Amino acid sequence: MNKPKPSKIVSAVIISLIIITVIILIFDIRTRVAGTSRPGQAASGSGQMIAGPGGGAQMVAGQGGGGQVVAGPGAGGQGTGGQGGNPGGAGQRNPQAGAASRNLQTVRVTPVILGTIENSVVINGDVLASTQVSIFPTVAGRIAQTRFQVGDSVSRGTVMATVDPSRAGEVFSHSPVISTITGTVLQSPVNPGDTVSVNTTVYVVGDLSSLVIETFVPERFSNAAQRGLPAQVTLEALPGEIFEAYVDEVSPVLDPSSRTLRIRLRFSGTTDERIKAGMFATVTLVTNTRQDVPVIPRHSMINTYGSWIVFTVDENNSAVRKEITLGLESEVLVEVLSGLTPGELVVSAGQNFLSSGEPVRIVD
Repeated sequence: MNKPKPSKIVSAVIISLIIITVIILIFDIRTRVAGTSRPGQAASGSGQMIAGPGGGAQMVAGQGGGGQVVAGPGAGGQGTGGQGGNPGGAGQRNPQAGAASRNLQTVRVTPVILGTIENSVVINGDVLASTQVSIFPTVAGRIAQTRFQVGDSVSRGTVMATVDPSRAGEVFSHSPVISTITGTVLQSPVNPGDTVSVNTTVYVVGDLSSLVIETFVPERFSNAAQRGLPAQVTLEALPGEIFEAYVDEVSPVLDPSSRTLRIRLRFSGTTDERIKAGMFATVTLVTNTRQDVPVIPRHSMINTYGSWIVFTVDENNSAVRKEITLGLESEVLVEVLSGLTPGELVVSAGQNFLSSGEPVRIVD
């Protein structure tokens, strides 16, 4: 195996050193040229002459006292000496001011206004005939005949069925079952041949010309349920429609098992023909109303350790924390008893991350 000659090794080392030196020089020249080409910034150290295509040169001030010459397009050179500085002029930005503007909390505000607020309770009920009567036979026996079906109209005094009171070895005349009201047959629970007593319901007749809604009010709202109290009714069968009603009948006692108070409501005005007995109803009963009181949106409040607070925005666009006392509440608004005055701007969106005194930016 032949070993490389020492002369070849020396030559390779020299060539490598030359290449490294050239790379360092090129990098240094590029660094110096980049430093002198920055607008508005003077280079430090001694001056340097760089040839230009026009043969002339322009002297730029350096921070280190020495001038630096950069090639100029003209034939003559111009020199300036002394201490260099940053350029001034219009269009200069302040980075800190821009960052502060970007960090402002964005909020929406709603003014405190004087309005009307209603306290209400939502309960479920059923649409019933205003008058509904069970028809009983006057004697016990066997149903001999039924003359009406569910949905038929009957008048007061009409014979609806007959009962055969005969017993074994005895024959009696059939006894009539007579309607006591004028209305519509709602139920017919017996059939011919059934045995009945004087306590058996043969028919249920109701007056469908006037409908009511029967519902039960929880005990805590029982004192507010008074005759004439307005209400709004919605029906599953007629979605999106609201019907006005009022309390017409209030039970004098509470149901001891459910602790509720039975009430009946009537529709205001003429009853819509589309409403039928047996429909499921949702009743919004207005239990209290106040007018011309300060109100704010319900979602603008924050509950903190059992207290309700809001944030307002002052004339300097700074957030101000205020504790408030609440009055009546509805689905959307709340009454403010203390802590706010009409006209103040309450933060209604973006308040959850605010602190008192923090600058904010108001958006629509």
